[in-house]
Amino acid sequence: MKTTLQLYSNTPHPQVEYWSVCKVEALFETPFLELVHRAALVHRENFNPQAIQLSTLMSIKTGGCPEDCGYCPQSARYQTGVQKQELLNVEDIVEKAKIAKSRGASRFCMGAAWRGPKPKDIAKMTEIIKAVKALGLETCGTFGLLADGMAEDLKKAGLDYYNHNLDTSPEHYNKVIGTRGFDDRLNTLGKVRKAGLKVCCGGIIGMNESRKERAGFIASLANLDPQPESVPINQLVKVEGTPLSDAQELDWTEFVRTVAVARITMPKSYVRLSAGRQGMSEEMQAMCFMAGANSIFYGDKLLVTGNAEEDCDRLLMEKLDLEPETTENRYLSQNS
Repeated sequence: MKTTLQLYSNTPHPQVEYWSVCKVEALFETPFLELVHRAALVHRENFNPQAIQLSTLMSIKTGGCPEDCGYCPQSARYQTGVQKQELLNVEDIVEKAKIAKSRGASRFCMGAAWRGPKPKDIAKMTEIIKAVKALGLETCGTFGLLADGMAEDLKKAGLDYYNHNLDTSPEHYNKVIGTRGFDDRLNTLGKVRKAGLKVCCGGIIGMNESRKERAGFIASLANLDPQPESVPINQLVKVEGTPLSDAQELDWTEFVRTVAVARITMPKSYVRLSAGRQGMSEEMQAMCFMAGANSIFYGDKLLVTGNAEEDCDRLLMEKLDLEPETTENRYLSQNS
């Protein structure tokens, strides 16, 4: 497997440990409770385990995407019932952002179903980003593949994070997506880093990949230099009409293992429980938090698929004595 360690610089970062696929696979093989315990210790060394970063995700341009991602209901190639919707206006987006902030979200993430934006789209996006940023929220965008100069324009507008997931391992990638390659993903991530944006980069678990391929996916993320500041771990949401609607069910312990391995290999990254939480039990989510997850998407929808209801999230956080992350409570007192 090719290393992505030197994607952003010619000299490896002295604090980034190289993770071979075999080394990551060995972590996966660790006895379950021992693995969770080890991940919990790493979590506590770097974060306050009672603080959960809350993000809200909004689809600002929906459907009609020309890509063939096998998991995605927004692809124009599949009959999933998703209606195409053009880019929303600034006022509607800002109103949703205000609601998200009032409910405790500290980051507002915006997704647009493009292969990649055109220059005219970037002009509109910069206006939107400035308006959301003015509310005092962190901003994150996921707009697809970026052409030269676009990342710099987004940075200038005030974008904090750019989300561009690797989705899966290099070896499994072409079984899921055929309209772009793994290297296309890395190319956009390089542009994002060069522009000085923070990186939100993760993927989807449960797309018929093997454990070794899951290890390859985590290794690819962990070997990015620097590592992503935010790592969303999604559980596949099976949508009728997509090629992966009949994917094999993944045992819940394997998902928790993936969260734990992500925490151990990327100790200073936020590890976010993303898509699929609606189908997770409270007990499973609690194990994920124990294993090092410290961020969730907060709201009743993730782009076009359902998410855990906000009231349920608040109740679960109360049961687990968790609280929304703030600048003041991010770290344990002894680490501050």
